Amino acid sequence: MNRTAESPQHVVDPAARRRVLFICILASLAGLMCGMDIGVISGVLRPFGMEFHASTVALEWIVGGMLVGATIGALTGGQLTQRLGRKYTLTTAAAFFSIGAFGCAASQSIAMMIICRVLVGMGMGLSDFSTPLYLSEVARKEQRGAMVSLYQLLKTIGIFLAFFSNSWFASSGAWRSMLMVEAVPAIVFLVIFLFLPQSPRWLMIKGRKEEALQTMTRLRDAPAQAHRELQAIGEQLQTKEEGWKLLRTNSNYRRSLGLGMLLQIMQQFAGINIIMYYAPRILETAHFSLEAQMWCTALIGLVNVLMTFVAVGYSDRWGRKPILYAGYVSMAASMAILAFLLWYGTTSLSLQLLALGMIIIFVGGFAMSAGPLMWVICSEIQPAAGRSLGISISTGTNMLSNLLIGTTFLSVLELVGGPNTFWLFAAFNAIGIVLLYLFVPETKDVSLETIEERLMSGVKLRDLGR
Repeated sequence: MNRTAESPQHVVDPAARRRVLFICILASLAGLMCGMDIGVISGVLRPFGMEFHASTVALEWIVGGMLVGATIGALTGGQLTQRLGRKYTLTTAAAFFSIGAFGCAASQSIAMMIICRVLVGMGMGLSDFSTPLYLSEVARKEQRGAMVSLYQLLKTIGIFLAFFSNSWFASSGAWRSMLMVEAVPAIVFLVIFLFLPQSPRWLMIKGRKEEALQTMTRLRDAPAQAHRELQAIGEQLQTKEEGWKLLRTNSNYRRSLGLGMLLQIMQQFAGINIIMYYAPRILETAHFSLEAQMWCTALIGLVNVLMTFVAVGYSDRWGRKPILYAGYVSMAASMAILAFLLWYGTTSLSLQLLALGMIIIFVGGFAMSAGPLMWVICSEIQPAAGRSLGISISTGTNMLSNLLIGTTFLSVLELVGGPNTFWLFAAFNAIGIVLLYLFVPETKDVSLETIEERLMSGVKLRDLGR
């Protein structure tokens, strides 16, 4: 008997591991596109609003249009990933990105801008649903956290690139040029996604076992390992996708669904997207000049990128919960200090820089924790029979929460003022620490099959990984 058959756990195939990494990087480029769409609007709002005399509510809905589309995309993502597969759902998302981005750049009215932002948002919703799902099914279990976090990392890079390009065009107010920076890559990604392999799990769902074996063999160190993993998938798939039935009849599934929704609400109510969408406006409340607002926003975007490397590099070493605790403590503290500074008054350069520092600490805390890890855990806790529905609903919850925050922030800021607004977000993050302790499991190094077994046997949510 050969060594592969005797001890497949000791076989290492560097080529297969490089192949998995390359495929995950390509799939994660959807995150780059999402990030550019999120970041670009912070620079567009002021010059576009001045040209078209947009009200505060109109500006909020230019932001919100993308989130409406993202909600639609997230809620329909389950059906598309089941019918088309993860690969072609990503391709469809890239098509929405392309059409919407070019349409935004060519907008001749507020209504046209909002409609095209809805199209862009549909691409984002499909990406946010299908990419973590695809990555969790292609990656090895010991790399799953890092590979799913890679999507968030590329998203932060996209935000930074949009912030940086906005800064270059800010002095001229060339908002169409800002939007074209995101439109061109969308076409490139549309082509790239056509070359991704299908998910082996989806091929098994469709009964294409030979294709699944061929694909999995190319993604794992040894044929025996591929056979073993496909066998485990096959056993799981004895029960067909029946999320709606489970929702009606299985309280354990409702627990996992509720946890997925809670995680996404916690992520959005942390307040990250008020920074991503409205950073220049927030810096304006701290008395930064227009040029300083844009370049400080680019700096915030860079910190967002760098701190995401913590989650990518350490979520499978340190565990999900320790990183989440560190992130939420830093976010709660920085929001509270920022609220105090805005109440006290940022009347000197040192106080302005301190306010900027608090925003940077907040963004860094989010980027290393809640940003990527909520998606990781959501992709891990759903049972196979209800995974598509579960991830679809949790992703939709994320988008609806994002929509609520994004379309009310400017109005809340005008109504209650900067200090009270940021005290509110400090409180949301403090509550998040309590919810982490009560409900969130540690899933590091635990297989999807083990998590499902413990969930369905009634183990407490916080103990699913033990």
